[in-house]
Amino acid sequence: MEATLLAVFFLSYLAFSLSAICGGGAGLMLIPVLGQMLPVSQVPAALSIGTFTSSASRIIVFYAKIRWDIVRWFVPAALPAVWLGAWLLRFVNPLYLEIAMGLFLVSNLPFVFRKPKNQAVDQKTTRLALVLIGFSAGFVSGLTGAVGLLFNQFYLRYGMSKEEIVATRAANEIVLHLIKIVLYTWFGLISMKVVALGVVVAAAALLSTYTMKWVLPRVSEGLFRKIGYSAMVFSGVAMLTQSGSTLLGKNNGYVSLAPVTEGMEAKLQWQNAGFAFEFTYDEGFEYEQVTPLAELPPYKQQLVLSRKGTADRIVVETVYAPGETSYEAYYFKDRRLIGKIDFQ
Repeated sequence: MEATLLAVFFLSYLAFSLSAICGGGAGLMLIPVLGQMLPVSQVPAALSIGTFTSSASRIIVFYAKIRWDIVRWFVPAALPAVWLGAWLLRFVNPLYLEIAMGLFLVSNLPFVFRKPKNQAVDQKTTRLALVLIGFSAGFVSGLTGAVGLLFNQFYLRYGMSKEEIVATRAANEIVLHLIKIVLYTWFGLISMKVVALGVVVAAAALLSTYTMKWVLPRVSEGLFRKIGYSAMVFSGVAMLTQSGSTLLGKNNGYVSLAPVTEGMEAKLQWQNAGFAFEFTYDEGFEYEQVTPLAELPPYKQQLVLSRKGTADRIVVETVYAPGETSYEAYYFKDRRLIGKIDFQ
């Protein structure tokens, strides 16, 4: 357990240090880490303990850089949305939201390679836009425990300096984190293990803030933006990897890609259904789907059963190709393939 906590501390320190350099996102970076040790519904609670501490320390260090003209519209809109997100956490699996967030973060890949001079700066964001962004940030934060890089593009395109982004983000989010901690406790989502991991994350966040106090002024604005977009993409990939793996595991699913004779075959297993896409140079594309034997016409069922022999399991696939439909039957014994037939 001590080794695990030490690893969490190190990874948290690294995440919060990177988040200071790239404008935020430590929570999103840590979701895959904490997801290995806590149930999905408890990860937001542990994150909130650490991110609250991080926001408080950053406000102290960068107080003079806070953009209050943004805070006064962002926070009031976010507060009710936090309650809504935390309440829905009891009924909604945040796994699907994490997949959507991961896709959004990865979509920022073009900004990583775009030259800084081509990146538009919008300093005329309306009050309504600030309210909508605040509400969205509060809702997602309540449901996942982290917003971080998800709304980083808003800060980067608003024409703010790197110190202003770090300070304003902290001011926008500290009240949200505090309310989330109260709500998670009220909804019974905080356990002793959650508290222990949260305290470790919080300690790492404190150390990171005072380290970055000296590092951040030495980072150029161009590099700051480049790292910010890069962190968004990497966090999205990590989130999609873990959430996708968890989703497949819960639904008895898997994805595979394997070479076949003169081509490639991609297979997808989902719950009790199996799908495959196959491409061969001589026959082109084929789509295959596992079909219960009972769904075949009686004469086809008899054909398949007549070839059963000593097999203890039969898997039938319907093969869809341009202009025709055929079937394949696979015969297994002790989980080994012992035979196969093709028929129309």
